[in-house]
Amino acid sequence: VRLVEGGGGLVQDGGSLTLSCRVSGFFFNGTPMGWYRQAPGKARELVADISGGVVTNYADSVKGRFFISKDHVRNRVYLEMRALKPEDAAVYFCHREGSDSWGQGTQVNVGS
Repeated sequence: VRLVEGGGGLVQDGGSLTLSCRVSGFFFNGTPMGWYRQAPGKARELVADISGGVVTNYADSVKGRFFISKDHVRNRVYLEMRALKPEDAAVYFCHREGSDSWGQGTQVNVGS
């Protein structure tokens, strides 16, 4: 099982960024996936998850700004982030829900 995130970087307050996670080693189409984040000194928290199909769930803090999606052809899960705020800055992790499989994380910084 392998999860590889990408797309992080520095963006201005109010800007947008899309993270991607390339997965391999398991049956992706029917597997729930999630994006989590961890800021310095804070616990890792769920940002969004998506079922094997299209059912999605979001943390209250990102509802209406972040959007999770799966591409079953490219075996990728995306997190589109809009209207970013300084408090969104964190390391973002891709996760195969219900397992101990995590990516290495990608850093998102939001400049004010």
